[in-house]
Amino acid sequence: MKTVDAHLADILGAVRPLDPVPIDLESALGATLAEDVASPVALPPFDNSAMDGYAVRAEDVAGASEDAPVVLPVTLDVAAGDTARRAVERGFVTRIMTGAPVPEGADAVVPVEWTDGGTVKVAIRRPAPPGNAIRRSGEDVRAGGPVLDAGTVIGPAQLGILAGVGRRTVLAHPRPRVVVLSTGAELVEPGTPLGHGQIWESNSFTLVAAVLQAGGEASRRGAVGDDPEAFSETLDSLLGEADAVITSGGISMGAYEPVKEALSPLGTVRFEKVAMQPGMPQGFGLLGDRQIPIFTLPGNPVSSYVSFVLYVKPALAKMRGLPAGPPATVTATAAAALRSPAGRRSFLRGVLTTRDGAASVAPVHGQGSHQLAALAGANALIVVPEDVTDLPEGAVVEVIPL
Repeated sequence: MKTVDAHLADILGAVRPLDPVPIDLESALGATLAEDVASPVALPPFDNSAMDGYAVRAEDVAGASEDAPVVLPVTLDVAAGDTARRAVERGFVTRIMTGAPVPEGADAVVPVEWTDGGTVKVAIRRPAPPGNAIRRSGEDVRAGGPVLDAGTVIGPAQLGILAGVGRRTVLAHPRPRVVVLSTGAELVEPGTPLGHGQIWESNSFTLVAAVLQAGGEASRRGAVGDDPEAFSETLDSLLGEADAVITSGGISMGAYEPVKEALSPLGTVRFEKVAMQPGMPQGFGLLGDRQIPIFTLPGNPVSSYVSFVLYVKPALAKMRGLPAGPPATVTATAAAALRSPAGRRSFLRGVLTTRDGAASVAPVHGQGSHQLAALAGANALIVVPEDVTDLPEGAVVEVIPL
């Protein structure tokens, strides 16, 4: 059987980052920058007030105190967005709002809380040193200074600074558009009645959510039965709107395996046995002129999700223009004895906890590849190597946090 590492290496060797495209800021969340971004201006672009208060010359209020406030006339108001050039003369103050430009001549802002709030004249009860409550031009970013590097994933804060430096669009790798398709004549949509021999289809919901968490865009299609022609027709209709396709089910060794029957003749999708548990049957390939990756995952719910974590998630990272490799692991102490079949790398579902800096992991009850409830109660995969069949309680193990 093929090793887990070899299967992942083949997948990562085949997928490519999506070509960078100009993306509007409103659609850029989760995209990966493909350019370095600098600020064309200083940020802030002008000295402005950090508080509501009074713009003053610091020397005019140096002697202010609670017992002997300094009383000065107020000449005018300056609000945020005021574009006129203002000035403060010696012995006068200007009432100023947060974000408003600091008038020429002023070198400090007295917060309104240090005063009586006067509008014609104001009593100032505390001195304000030079620079007090003033945001200096360029203290965040100098003109021409870098703000984001290529390879940065665009999150809320990154969107903020992109807008803050005046960008409306950015060159970025878009989020991969992934279509998820389940197969099986026994599958019916949740919310509809079950007939004899039927189950509610759940894999596509799990996989769509996993794609979203992995930074892709995802859509699901209603389950296809066991007819290879119907599967092919459905798949062909989806390729124009997808950067990748994930299927679940239909790839085992028995009869009525529509995915395997439909795709094997193409010669571009390989179906293999991988030395892992759960999830031994695996398939991967490229489709069409656009070389769209297709991940054909097992139909058992746990096998499907574990396969996504091991193979699809790293591939999506590469498609997003990010570093890609095996899932990150942490070490933990096994809270119970562990068993694994010889020759296969096991990914046991477990609950990882940390107390006083020490991590431990306990396997959940129910390790069958069909036991979705047990998976829902887990937050980690316990990795047992291929050459290990038994591990005692207290053994140190590698764990993939979910």
